[in-house]
Amino acid sequence: MRNYIPCLLSLIFIQAAQAEQWKYLLDPELSQWEVFVGVPHETVEIPGHPPSESKNGRDGTPLGLGNDPLDIVTMIEEDGQPVLHITGQIYAGITTLDEFDDYHFSCQFKWGDKKWPPRLNQKRDSGVLFHCVGEHGVFWNVWMRSLECQIQEGDCGDFIPLGGAGADVQVSDSPDGKRPVFDPSAPLYSNTGYVTHSGSKEAPHGEWNTVEIYTLGQTSVFVVNGTPNMVIFNAFQKSPDGNIPLTRGKLQLQSEAAEIFYRDIKVRPISDFPDSLANLTKKPEGPVERYIRPDKR
Repeated sequence: MRNYIPCLLSLIFIQAAQAEQWKYLLDPELSQWEVFVGVPHETVEIPGHPPSESKNGRDGTPLGLGNDPLDIVTMIEEDGQPVLHITGQIYAGITTLDEFDDYHFSCQFKWGDKKWPPRLNQKRDSGVLFHCVGEHGVFWNVWMRSLECQIQEGDCGDFIPLGGAGADVQVSDSPDGKRPVFDPSAPLYSNTGYVTHSGSKEAPHGEWNTVEIYTLGQTSVFVVNGTPNMVIFNAFQKSPDGNIPLTRGKLQLQSEAAEIFYRDIKVRPISDFPDSLANLTKKPEGPVERYIRPDKR
């Protein structure tokens, strides 16, 4: 018993210290974020604003930083905690003021019911962009150069490089010969582009999901509802002198034509990957070959 009590106290102290490391990013004023609103679709009516002629919500002039006349991004309270509500009516990026590197990111999200043009007949879509660098609007006149952990119905954890960023991924060919699929037993490839995640499960519509990103140096792991489903290596961004490592940047959430709610958004520093991810984050040895889709070989 004498030994048990000190051990118990030590465990409690360690757990408390770990909890204190979290930096919580949501508050009622959304004070740790800024909002950049993209190009309104032609169906969007904004009082006092000339009609948009954009048929895709990408081509045209973005509304810009801090200009959200339709309140597509607001804070609400649900179950006693702050919740970020994104209507999705116009493409937008909700971006942290701070930059981060070597961290564990975690958030929860659930889908709302609203959908908007130009994606009325497509899957509900959003995304967590990380290592965001450069100017707003580099990609589709709205988002920053970044790496994306996809948030989309049935596709959470897909990897998408945006605006001149990229990474190497272990992939296998997909059955349809198009987008490659993450495969931790496969060789490491460059030039993969959009990569489909490995197996994981999402909660039913309207229920909360948990998405995590572990990133250390040029390596990152996506975890959806407790299941790791994507690992990327050698993250980079393009420069006039060639590719340079991409290891740090802002976080950005997407408004992308679907209503979505985010809560419990937080980040904490790490110096190692958890033991549970050790095998996944061991970079394969040997040369990295350029991936070519089967229909292009």
